[in-house]
Amino acid sequence: MSIEDYLTYIILPLLSTSTLLVFIRFLMGPTLPDRVVALDLLITIGISIIAVYSIVTKRPSFLDIAMIFALIAFLSTVAFSYYLEKRKRNE
Repeated sequence: MSIEDYLTYIILPLLSTSTLLVFIRFLMGPTLPDRVVALDLLITIGISIIAVYSIVTKRPSFLDIAMIFALIAFLSTVAFSYYLEKRKRNE
């Protein structure tokens, strides 16, 4: 079994299943921080799917896209935590 087979037949189905479960958590999250963590995890899973696709298709240009998504996800998480901290102080 080559690495491409391993990625295609094992890793991608696991990532797809985890995407479904995290999306359900995103919809059912009782609080806003739970939903933001689920959204951050969805973005992280998307980044890993892009990375696996890049490896399978042998196109390293997709790794640049994954890195940009990772930076955007990090900045959005920091912005949300800043928002929550401001909101907590005003209450």
